[in-house]
Amino acid sequence: MRNFFAALCLLSSLSFSVQAFSQPVSSPSGSLFPAVSYPRDYFRDPLAVPMSLAANFGELRPNHYHMGLDIRTQHRENLPVYAAGDGYIARVEIEPAGFGQAIYIRHPNGYTTVYGHLNQFFPALAEYVSQQQYKQQSWQVDLDIPSSMFPVKKGEFIAYSGNTGGSQGPHLHFEIRRTAGDVNQNPLLFGLPVPDNVPPVIARLAWYDRNLGIYEQAPHILQVRRGAAARGGSLPAPKRPMPVRGSKLPAPKRPMPVREGKLPAPKSVPAARGGETAAPSTLSKTEDGRATVAWTIFPSLLTVGTSRISFSISASDAQSGSANPNGIYEAELFEDDEPVIGFRMNNISYDDTRNLNAHIDYRTRAKGGPFLQHLSLLPGYPSPTIYASPAGRPSSGVIDLSDGREHAIRIEVSDTYGNTSSLSYSVRYQRGAAGESAGGMGAGSAAGADSLWVAGKRFYAGMVDGVEADEAAFFLGEKSLYDSVVLGIRRSYSSTLIHSPTRPMSDQYAIGAPWVPLLQPVLVRLKAGRAFPVDSLARSGWSSPTSRVVMVRTNGSQKEVQRVEWNDGWASARFREFGDFQLVEDNVAPVITPLQRLEGTDLGKAARIAFSVKDDLGAVRRWRAELDGAWLCFTNDKGLAYIYKFDQHCLPGPHTLRVSVEDMAGNKTTEEYHFTR
Repeated sequence: MRNFFAALCLLSSLSFSVQAFSQPVSSPSGSLFPAVSYPRDYFRDPLAVPMSLAANFGELRPNHYHMGLDIRTQHRENLPVYAAGDGYIARVEIEPAGFGQAIYIRHPNGYTTVYGHLNQFFPALAEYVSQQQYKQQSWQVDLDIPSSMFPVKKGEFIAYSGNTGGSQGPHLHFEIRRTAGDVNQNPLLFGLPVPDNVPPVIARLAWYDRNLGIYEQAPHILQVRRGAAARGGSLPAPKRPMPVRGSKLPAPKRPMPVREGKLPAPKSVPAARGGETAAPSTLSKTEDGRATVAWTIFPSLLTVGTSRISFSISASDAQSGSANPNGIYEAELFEDDEPVIGFRMNNISYDDTRNLNAHIDYRTRAKGGPFLQHLSLLPGYPSPTIYASPAGRPSSGVIDLSDGREHAIRIEVSDTYGNTSSLSYSVRYQRGAAGESAGGMGAGSAAGADSLWVAGKRFYAGMVDGVEADEAAFFLGEKSLYDSVVLGIRRSYSSTLIHSPTRPMSDQYAIGAPWVPLLQPVLVRLKAGRAFPVDSLARSGWSSPTSRVVMVRTNGSQKEVQRVEWNDGWASARFREFGDFQLVEDNVAPVITPLQRLEGTDLGKAARIAFSVKDDLGAVRRWRAELDGAWLCFTNDKGLAYIYKFDQHCLPGPHTLRVSVEDMAGNKTTEEYHFTR
């Protein structure tokens, strides 16, 4: 019977079965997106506490969208987690970052649910995973599990919640994926018990001169307020684009935690000057109880000095009874009441999640500014995208204002329940007004001042090319860039890596700019400078595969280390971001430090053994522990301490523990300890 059930799940996953579907979430009249229907009442809340969200689907994170729901666990760990529906456990993943410990359940209705940041699996699954870890001699595993091994019923206990992996606090990460193609769906479309009659909040409007590259300008940011559009004259023409507040700040020093970057509700805006008053706040309900709010800018007529314009917004959403600002579901841009372009947070694959960097104003965010979501499609954004435009009338979202007339603009932001906020204003082109293009590269050129360049040129989306100098070069692929920008190489005078005992083997070169995002990696090539003893290094095997030379990328306090490949005296490595690059010789082995006394100690009353590992470049590549000659499983959650909890693999008696660790350059340290248990 069990095998029959598993076979049924496997067969049914190939196509969608007929289910009881929800009433479609209707979109506003003239919407770019069709009504959507998903099975309701099929999946249950995976916890047994009232469902409250710390994060929703499609929220904006560094280099990726948030691909599910973060469900609060009342600030606690080890809450029971239950299967959201009938199915079988198809996959288990354990890793230091990401989901930490995760379970994937495949369901017969064509969907897969994912449960992340778990502390502990149910006993039978935990035993199976442990067996596989010892078989593979690796704590970090990604296991595809036969369909007949672990069938589950809806509501069956599968694990305890936790805080493992990339989690910044106790919660359960929950996803629903379409099994065919492994594409993530928005779980809030499946009827989960999350009440919501709260419309989204629009915090900012920004516009761009699209006669320039998107990375060669600062956005013009305007405050918005609740209220219907009220004419009040044209916007004064500033002498230069208004920079984003905080745009001179350096890039964040470390990866931003889960909650960073959330947008608070905007503060109230004081009364307008000159006797003009804003329209009153408008909050209304539709016949089916959905909330709608009107927003505008003040004055409501925006006069600009560019003939081609695009817009972006900062916006957030919340659920009933919660002030926690989450991400938005859908936004659409209308010109003169005709739909132009829009985006919807649904149907996003992990293969495409990095394209968030084309959806946001990456330059503004990298310089310390807010998240701004483009209502335009950058030329290098590859298909599939989250954007849609009218059938038979495709649009990138860039609006032509060259006729000089007023264009009525409306931006509608909606959540999965149909609660909507609508921002209305007008825009027109007037030569000499704010934001008129100066031509050329613009002050925001990514390459910096010409006088500092070793070499540089303009790149375009889809362009396969590179820049070569005497001792440095870089090459970009067809899908590397989202928009045109000037990129180059310049010698850096930073002494970030020039310290003992790590020895620099080349000059440091700034390549590209850290506020220009990459989809495909950049290939960086460096040659040792004339000041370094290349000949003697070559005689000692410097250019061999066992070389201790690595390439290091820095951006502020961020550091990334890659092994290199050698060809005709040049070292090559690939990176996902621009920055400052340098070859360094690393002859310093990692340091292993036990976090308790081990040598000659009786550990009969101890619960675990733990070590910390430090490397001068922070680039540990391999870890291995052996107890009496046999591999021993140490965890490494969040990449911090290596921990072994005593179990059947360490029986009472004397033992020898041998621990070894290797860094990215191939330096290796081995320590041996003797203890009794």
